[in-house]
Formats: sequence, structure tokens, C-alpha cells
Amino acid sequence: MTTAFKNKLSTSLGVGPATVMTSNASANTTVIGFSLTNTTSYYVTVTVQLQDTVQSTTAYYINNVMIPANQSLRIVTGGEKLILGPSTNVIVTTSVASAVDLVMSWVEIS
Repeated sequence: MTTAFKNKLSTSLGVGPATVMTSNASANTTVIGFSLTNTTSYYVTVTVQLQDTVQSTTAYYINNVMIPANQSLRIVTGGEKLILGPSTNVIVTTSVASAVDLVMSWVEIS
């Protein structure tokens, strides 16, 4: 078994849905850190959805959560983990264009 630690950095996420990560189709994926930062001087709402491309199902992980100006929201932190099935998309949508930065870390075991 191979273990790979990976991360994703995305800047200026905006109003349209953005697929920020797709889990490996042939590995077990565990998200170990997920942080969203509002880089503006006003409130922004954020939605994160998980889309299972195998079963054609989309569900909300968080929906319209408000992040204050120049603040961060950690949606996976500490001992918490998010297990993703094969070929699962992580989709982020914000209420304001170019408003949110993302830092995400995960482990793939194949």
C-alpha cells in the first residue's frame, strides 16, 4: 500500500461553482484539513458540496455558512476527518466573486 499526503491551494474562489478537488478513483481518500479564508472586507457566504460521480449524487457538506471579513473557517480540523468515496468532487461556491482562498489537505492510500 502506498500512502501519499497531498494538498490543494486555491485563491480567489468566486460565485460560480468551482471543483477544487476530485478524489482518486483507485485510492481511499481522507481529508484531514480544510480551511476557507474570506479575503475581503465584508461578509461572504460559502457552500461546499460533495458530488459522487459514480452514483450521480450531490450533497451539501456546508450550505451558505457566513465567514466574517478577513476571517477563516475551518470545516475539517483537529481530529475530525472527511472520508471521500472514489471519484468524488469537492465543489466550492461563494456569494462574492474572488473572495475566498482555500487550503485543503488529504491522504490517499492505494
